[in-house]
Amino acid sequence: IKRVGVVGLGLMGHGIAQVTADKGFQVVAVDASQEAVDRGMNMISSSLETNAARAVKKGSVSEADAKVGVDSTLSRIEAATDRGALADCDLVIEAIIENIDLKKDLYSDLGRLCKPETILATNTSSLSVDAMSEVCGRPDKLCGLHYFNPVQIMQLVEVVRAESTSDATFDAAMAFAAAQGKSAVACTDTPGFIVNRLLVPYMTQAMAMLERGVASKADIDKGMQLGAGHPMGPLT
Repeated sequence: IKRVGVVGLGLMGHGIAQVTADKGFQVVAVDASQEAVDRGMNMISSSLETNAARAVKKGSVSEADAKVGVDSTLSRIEAATDRGALADCDLVIEAIIENIDLKKDLYSDLGRLCKPETILATNTSSLSVDAMSEVCGRPDKLCGLHYFNPVQIMQLVEVVRAESTSDATFDAAMAFAAAQGKSAVACTDTPGFIVNRLLVPYMTQAMAMLERGVASKADIDKGMQLGAGHPMGPLT
């Protein structure tokens, strides 16, 4: 994988594009309008400049080298509004809003537009990866790559295997996450995957306990911090 497309430059997509370009990949960043593209690219530039300024302040890099690093990363990102720009990407990561109909429309287009060997990956945190694989025309080449916010900081990526995902696709996705400097965990296509499948019920039960008057917010949080070793409580 050398050329990576990212569709959707919002909260998650701009971070995925930034991290990918920062690790040396060529990135094609696509969104539906020029306004959305400009907004996403501005977020990337701002984040890179903030990180560079922090590194200079720590003394780990000179101001000149920091600027070269920012410029180098930005030079590897090609921004576009036309999905046709994704045609020769080796991997396309979708990070649009969580609407299954919009995602299905996108995957139908990507299956038609991209070269046959292109791997397609969804960043969904809650929708069925299998449902997307059914409409892409290449179900063996679709998987989940679920990043966490902010992508520039959070190390975890859930690599999700749909029923139709081939071993070659899954292995390539795991290797790509590692090349991004991420720690990847493997799971099958199940609601919430690993983290949200465990986290949401945990938080829901904490809120229910508070509503029933079982314990105060402070004591629920303290209980999980000191009793389970969590860095923060569920209600913090």
